[in-house]
Amino acid sequence: MSGNEGTLSQRIRGEIEDLIRSGAWSPGRKVPSELELMARFGCSRMTVNKAMSALADEGLIVRRRRAGSFVARPRVHSTVLDIPDIQAQILARGEAYRFDLLDRRRRKARAGDADEIALAAGGEMLALRGLHIAGDRPFALEDRLISLAAVPEAAELDFAEESPGAWLLHHVPWTEAENRISAVGADAAVADLLALDAGAALLAVERRTWRAGQPVTWVRQLFPGEAYDLVARFGPAR
Repeated sequence: MSGNEGTLSQRIRGEIEDLIRSGAWSPGRKVPSELELMARFGCSRMTVNKAMSALADEGLIVRRRRAGSFVARPRVHSTVLDIPDIQAQILARGEAYRFDLLDRRRRKARAGDADEIALAAGGEMLALRGLHIAGDRPFALEDRLISLAAVPEAAELDFAEESPGAWLLHHVPWTEAENRISAVGADAAVADLLALDAGAALLAVERRTWRAGQPVTWVRQLFPGEAYDLVARFGPAR
């Protein structure tokens, strides 16, 4: 690449970065296509691609195959040793929040599943699936089981005003929790719900919660990889 091409790539990157950092381009806005940028700046696709790659590396844009590039949303940071309130986190960064309940049913524990049997405690569980929405885009897909033996009042809730996780945090004190965190790829069904490409990187957070030794809830949340950070702060073992 010539020096002029390199300078032009930096100019494209700088102009887009200024628009994002100034707030002129808000999170979720679609960035002009490579063809549009090529026409505007009179340059090659390679030059535009270099600028876009640099912006993506900085975390300023998200590139989605076939859909184009979008201004990245601020990453949500959460401590590993706490139970986050997704609803509060999204509202705190100035975005509209809603929880779309996709499925709600009561059921027994599956035979042979020791964790579900312990959670159900001989009774039924409330099985929920829903989407956390930040602004106008899916933020996380949630599958949750709530023990109706531990929290019978949950059976009467429709979670229209408050997400299941937020309701539990506000109404059901917990004494112990276990987090498991992993990286997974989105299958076709999950990718469709999260508006991602199949195979996109996801952060999976699986959590169990107890109150005085009694299982209360199990949840698995799937976050697009670029949207969420988990942070742990700790000191040396003593």
